[in-house]
Amino acid sequence: MKKLSIVTRILTLLAALSMIAAIYYPIWRIELAAPQYPEGLCLYIWANKLGSDVDIINGLNHYIGMKTLHANEFIEFTILPYIIWSFVFLGILAAALNKKKIFHIYFFLFIAFAVIAMVDFYRWEYSYGHNLNPEAPIQVPGQSYQPPLIGYKQLLNFGAYSVPDIGGWMIVSSGVLLLGGVLVEKLKSRREKKAGIGLANKIAPIAMGIIALSMMGCTSGPETIRFGKDPCDHCKMTIMDKKFGGEIVTSKGKIFKFDDARCIVDYKKSGAIKKENEGNVYLLDYSGDGGFILADKAFLMKSEALHTPMGGNIAAFKDAASRQKAISELQGSPITWDELTK
Repeated sequence: MKKLSIVTRILTLLAALSMIAAIYYPIWRIELAAPQYPEGLCLYIWANKLGSDVDIINGLNHYIGMKTLHANEFIEFTILPYIIWSFVFLGILAAALNKKKIFHIYFFLFIAFAVIAMVDFYRWEYSYGHNLNPEAPIQVPGQSYQPPLIGYKQLLNFGAYSVPDIGGWMIVSSGVLLLGGVLVEKLKSRREKKAGIGLANKIAPIAMGIIALSMMGCTSGPETIRFGKDPCDHCKMTIMDKKFGGEIVTSKGKIFKFDDARCIVDYKKSGAIKKENEGNVYLLDYSGDGGFILADKAFLMKSEALHTPMGGNIAAFKDAASRQKAISELQGSPITWDELTK
């Protein structure tokens, strides 16, 4: 059997070792945000258990007829740690044996595992969100409570966020590394057919770039606001005006939307988001095109003539010339984001 390039062996070994994080860190988390829980609720899903606010969430589920969550009822929590450790050892073995066929088998087993895991997770969410107790205290005809597989979904007055956690992102990183190995071998084979020489030393920069990319994790930017539908996370008013407001995107990728710069400032000062998780603040461009500007890079103006939704009277511009024109027209004054948030 053909041998692997040194780069692919390194990628395979790193992929296998990355899987270890899925044993010691949560793989997934579901966050719930509602006015009555300003700090939010969180359900952490580990390889062998459930964690964080499980009891509180079970209490809420009782009122709407959902089953309560108990780790001992899930066969997945018994077998998943063994599956993950198997992938760790198989990856190390594939790198050590240095056989291309064994590497490809390992890669396809990993893809099959990822697909089956997501299908099983969706099946679990569907069951818990649809199979409701007909005698529940709160019943909404036609309403189901299935959390999103990934991303955001509104469930009554709760906003539900479903995203991978540290262990999950490391599994994703393992997949990216293995895919990098597949590409390395494909390029190597193609070049060998043409020139009869290996490409390991020439494509090492590409492989290292894949490694760096996989280790960067997931960074998120602002999300398109659905004007007339999305509520402000501070004042709870529906966001209507495309010229004002913005979003906070936390370091974990969670997004909070606001209809006024004043709401953003007040929300930050309320402590609803921990200081270390604040991430970036984006403001809507005053042009009204729905675009965003990083708050600390925006050119801001304060003017009583703006009449913003919650009286913050702050507008954001992409450049100094646009702001100066608005200052002349609306008798405004320049202000910085730092001054506004003091």
